[in-house]
Amino acid sequence: MDMITIKQKRVLDYIKQYIGKNGVAPSLEEIQRHFKLVSVSTASYYINKLQKEGYLKKEAHQPRSITIQPDEVIKSILPKEIKSFSVPVLGAANAGPATLYAEENIEGYLKVSRDTLNRKEGIFALRVEGDSMNKAKVDEKNLEEGDFVLIDPGYSDPKNGDYVLSIIDGCANLKKFKRDEKTDQVMLISESTNPKHKPIFLSSDDNFMVNGKIVAVIKK
Repeated sequence: MDMITIKQKRVLDYIKQYIGKNGVAPSLEEIQRHFKLVSVSTASYYINKLQKEGYLKKEAHQPRSITIQPDEVIKSILPKEIKSFSVPVLGAANAGPATLYAEENIEGYLKVSRDTLNRKEGIFALRVEGDSMNKAKVDEKNLEEGDFVLIDPGYSDPKNGDYVLSIIDGCANLKKFKRDEKTDQVMLISESTNPKHKPIFLSSDDNFMVNGKIVAVIKK
């Protein structure tokens, strides 16, 4: 079912107001005069269009016989709110050592509920590899192997405690970000049930960048 135009909506609103004030529907001539239409035929066109789309009813050859459909009927024919959107899946990111090469090849698309995240330009998904972040939580959801994380690349200046996607020597990994305020040294911290995962210490000499912040987790 097509959406009605702005002009058709104005005609519908006028008919509603007229009926509310006068107890009867306006005639085609009154609609023509109110909107300064070229002819009565133009007014008839608007009425026929609104009737076809289910917003009102009109008895044939009966003057002032227009009736507005109940609100619940009109709501049922309005376009439904889109409840989800798709984001590209750009491969995987390691939640262990920084050994998985960061290649932005679209593997597919992940449908995301608006209850999880409002749509924002540039958001993409990565599949979690490894177990070094399985104790980390984003909105009470752990980052476990096989899950998807949604990355907002707009976060180029991370704060201490942010969970980030970092690129080290061309390899992608997911970690908790921390910067020492005194030395300016960056530390990428694991939060894992596996004690083998140690922090990654970085200096200004390292080939390193933060490529976004984890804003949501989609469980596998």
